[in-house]
Amino acid sequence: MNLHLIDALIIGAYLTATIAIGFWISKRASRSIRNYFLGGNQIPWYVLGVSDASGMFDVSGTMWMVYLLFVYGLKSIWIPWLWPVFNQIILMVFLSTWLRRSGVMTGAEWIRFRFGEGRGARLAHLVVIVFALLNVIGFLAYAFIGIGKFASTFLPWALSADPTTNAKLWGLVLIAITTVYVAKGGMFSVVFTEILQFSIMTVASISVGVLVMRQVSPETLNQFIPAGWRSPWFGRTLDLDWTRLMPAVNQRIATDGWTMFSAFWGMLLFKGLLQAGAGPAPNYDMQRILSTRSPKDAAKMNGLVNIVLLIPRYMLITGLTVLALAHFSPQLRAMGENVDFELVLPLAMRSFIPTGLLGLLIAALLAAFMSNFAATVNAAPAYIVNDIYKRYIRPEADQRTLVRMSYVSAVAVVVVGTAIGLFVGSLNTMVQWIVSALYGGYTASNLLKWYWWRFNAYGYFWGMAAGIAAAALVPLMLPNVAPIFAFPAVLALSLVGCIAGTLLTPPDDAEVLERFYLRVRPWGFWRPVHARLAQTHPGLIANTAFKRDMFNVAVGIVWQTALTATGIFIVLRDTRSLMISASLVVVTTAILKLTWYDKLEDYPADLAVVDAHRVAPEPEALAATAP
Repeated sequence: MNLHLIDALIIGAYLTATIAIGFWISKRASRSIRNYFLGGNQIPWYVLGVSDASGMFDVSGTMWMVYLLFVYGLKSIWIPWLWPVFNQIILMVFLSTWLRRSGVMTGAEWIRFRFGEGRGARLAHLVVIVFALLNVIGFLAYAFIGIGKFASTFLPWALSADPTTNAKLWGLVLIAITTVYVAKGGMFSVVFTEILQFSIMTVASISVGVLVMRQVSPETLNQFIPAGWRSPWFGRTLDLDWTRLMPAVNQRIATDGWTMFSAFWGMLLFKGLLQAGAGPAPNYDMQRILSTRSPKDAAKMNGLVNIVLLIPRYMLITGLTVLALAHFSPQLRAMGENVDFELVLPLAMRSFIPTGLLGLLIAALLAAFMSNFAATVNAAPAYIVNDIYKRYIRPEADQRTLVRMSYVSAVAVVVVGTAIGLFVGSLNTMVQWIVSALYGGYTASNLLKWYWWRFNAYGYFWGMAAGIAAAALVPLMLPNVAPIFAFPAVLALSLVGCIAGTLLTPPDDAEVLERFYLRVRPWGFWRPVHARLAQTHPGLIANTAFKRDMFNVAVGIVWQTALTATGIFIVLRDTRSLMISASLVVVTTAILKLTWYDKLEDYPADLAVVDAHRVAPEPEALAATAP
């Protein structure tokens, strides 16, 4: 593709600015390992919220969601529950606050805070490091696949005559550029470049949405979509028939395994609530939470992500989907069974976005890739350096050495993730394995660690080990079963490891459990721990917010889904549906203001003891709340 000079200059200016920011900020990041990974806990929550939203606005995910909207229509608003997207709601309502109260640097360090320092805790610590690195490497492979397909379509220089090789080579080039500024600048670099990136993405997304609203009328679009495409509702089956318009879509729906859509939706909700209740996976989302200044800020940050991300992103997704449907359907139909729906986004952009806006949009999607990739890469060295190198190899290493090791670790995980991406051809395949199989193995152990006092370090280790093994083996044993329907099998195997490991070994040290409960104050099955603490801490208050939190989670899921639908209905110019979704947003926002935002607190009001063996998140706040 030949880019206009204006478009090329816009892209070049963006890449130059991004790298310059990374190097400019690197001096601040290199002062200490805490500065490198968490920004010294000095970055405001609203900046981290925009940064987190930017990290989620990735090009691979955008390409995938354009494919989903193209094929499944408005019913696609439910499919991102695969991640599950409403984990942001559960984090916002209560889990971010609980997590931030720990004051740790990584998910693996949190395991020591929860389970202590015994042999079982060391095993749990190591297994969560293994999972974290598998998770990061899986997402790096996913990012590599998406950016290669995208860049090879738009960038004018062919690095190879073979399209597949050309995509992989472009993926390698862009990954190398991104790795340079991430490895150099750490969290400060990631966050401040993401502010620039998110600004570009938002402007480009809204511009595309407005352009499409002017170019494609609802009547024109109706010629290219089947009955039921505009409705988010469904029956026992999907009830979308593409036979007359594009038969290959029916085949793709069958391949995805989601024809029985009511069963699929039920599994999305079941799996999503369990996974979201387990807390964030040890990746960039957890790192943003641990980087906030206080627990209240952590909760507000996750709430802001939904507000700033969903409407602009879905305006872009809908705009590009409508362009492809209205202008590119004949070409896609002509491809027959060989059509690659993951190329809908780049094909629509290349054919129908005007000069200037095209350059801005390419820069925005490059920013989306770089933002997500940077956040993912920055999460991995924290585990390698803080939880392996510093803990087991060189405990006495100075800060400069640790930061240098972080550079090396960042490059190493990029190399491994990219190597895997070279052998995986489909975004959908990678997405489904990560969110159904790999996260299925994570769910049981990480759900029980919050809510059950008796769940111990050995239970965590054996549950995670069984889950990781099941994530690798179950897809091989059930090759014809959609990954989400294999989720219960992965979950069951992991749960067996959790229960057996726990009940066949003694409880964790009482002092460790009491320290965790006193600081974090979760609700759940903690009565024996609370009773012991109440003997030495008269007036100790248990967390009784379970019903309120569950109410807020339900309201929050409606709020989040309505925000998603609003972005789509704006571009489709569906006035009636837009009024309904916008009204839901207003009503649920008002409810959450009263029942969630106004109830936020940093620490329990009765907190009197601070663990001297951990870094306290906010010493001033702790002192202020202590009686």
